[in-house]
Amino acid sequence: MTAEFLYAGAGFVLFGLGIWSFLLHRALLRKLIAMNIMGGGVFHLLIAVAGRDGPPTDPVPHALVLTGIVVAVSATALALAFGRALDAAADD
Repeated sequence: MTAEFLYAGAGFVLFGLGIWSFLLHRALLRKLIAMNIMGGGVFHLLIAVAGRDGPPTDPVPHALVLTGIVVAVSATALALAFGRALDAAADD
């Protein structure tokens, strides 16, 4: 079993857990966490696809994963801010 298959398997498991949790829970915070888990699974799959023996000749998939992580963190912060404002508006 190679590292690529291990990363791909972990990616499929994380993505499946994320979908299951997203469909199961009703709370917005839990749905946000589920979407982050699904994103982690996609990142694992992209790294598995880009994995090769030796030095990488095409750095584009790795750059896409790094950019995706930055975007995911920013989107999570924005979603948490919107959720907090939504809760504050619901309390009034």
